Amino acid sequence: MEEQTWLVEAFEAERPHLRVVAYRLLGSLAEADDAIQEAWLRPSRSETSEIKNLGGWLTTVVARVSLNMLRSRRTRREESLEASELEPDTDGAHIIDPEQEAELSDAVGLALLVILETLTPAERLAFVLHDIFAVPFEEIAPIVDRSEEATRQLASRARRRIRGGGTTQAASLTAQRAVVDAFLAASRAGKFEALIALLDPEVVYRADRLVTPAGSARAIRGAEAVAKQLLRRAQEVQTILVNGSVGLVVAPPGQGLLISQLTILHGEITQIEVISDPTRISQLHLSML
Repeated sequence: MEEQTWLVEAFEAERPHLRVVAYRLLGSLAEADDAIQEAWLRPSRSETSEIKNLGGWLTTVVARVSLNMLRSRRTRREESLEASELEPDTDGAHIIDPEQEAELSDAVGLALLVILETLTPAERLAFVLHDIFAVPFEEIAPIVDRSEEATRQLASRARRRIRGGGTTQAASLTAQRAVVDAFLAASRAGKFEALIALLDPEVVYRADRLVTPAGSARAIRGAEAVAKQLLRRAQEVQTILVNGSVGLVVAPPGQGLLISQLTILHGEITQIEVISDPTRISQLHLSML
């Protein structure tokens, strides 16, 4: 009984770290909690007295569970987990606080989470475990069933995707970034005139059908009309490279992901296209600034 109590206490002590690992691997707080719950079942059924580094062992277990979840996302099979006598107190564990998830998303970096979604499960796991949590490649290799050198290559490919390969001229990006940063500052501060000054007088705002309410116009024209629309969407926004140009990623609490492609000419935004269709988003080339 003492060993069981020790195991519960040891697992609970590691839970915050395991939750961050799972969240960065999965990008969903609900799925992260599911991964931790499944990970708990393994030590509760295993002989743990011989494990010298329980924290490291649990991190590996969570990584394996998360990798399986990433690989099975397309089929979306969800299996219920049976409770056990050793199960820690998890009352309310699946009641997701939107503010808590928003804070964790902001800490991880929304843009990074979005780009991680474009990686293969093995690339994502190799990059997150090594580059973010400093897990040695020799420990990651067995998880992804690759050699150590092949695992290094997985992380390297992930880095190139995340950094965008440096294909866009720095001067062009700097100019675009200055406009977008000023645009976001004006939007968040509610400075209507400053926002209009950054928009071309004939600017066009377009949103796909998943964003636009039924019966509403999918295209809005003119600086003043577009500015009014944008003032309502100024929060939970981060910059990201979209097909080599500076764009925006938005994840409103309780809503789907939005990607905004911006066209900038002569220091003014001439077109904004908001995309929420997951199929279209998957076809975009996204990378970090």
